[in-house]
Amino acid sequence: MTEHLTPATVFKCLSDETRARMTLLIAHEGELCVCELTCALDEIQPKVSRHLAQLRSCGLLEDRRQGQWVYYRLHPHLPDWIHQILQAALNANQQWLAPNSRRLENMRNRPERNARCD
Repeated sequence: MTEHLTPATVFKCLSDETRARMTLLIAHEGELCVCELTCALDEIQPKVSRHLAQLRSCGLLEDRRQGQWVYYRLHPHLPDWIHQILQAALNANQQWLAPNSRRLENMRNRPERNARCD
C-alpha cells in the first residue's frame, strides 16, 4: 500500500488543511478516533470521516477497530522520509496546531484505549 507514495502523492494528499491538521495530530498523539478528531478540529463527523478515508486510501493512515471505536494511526510501513517530513512539520507548527490540541486536551469522555499488538 505504501510503495506508491511519492512526494507528489504525499503532498497532494496533505494539501487540504483539514487533512494536514488531522495527520499532524495523529502523528503527535499516536492514534485518534473519529470522535476525537471531530472535537479537535471542530468539524462535523461526515467531513472528518471523508478526509480520513482519503488519507487511508492514499496510504498515509491505517485504521483499527476496538469495540465501537475506529482508531487511526500513521501507516506502520511509511518510508522514513515521510516520518521526517511529518516530524519537521509538527516541530515547526506547534502554534498552528495549538487550538486543535487544546480542544483535544479538554475533550470529555475520550474513549479508552487497550494496548495494541503490532
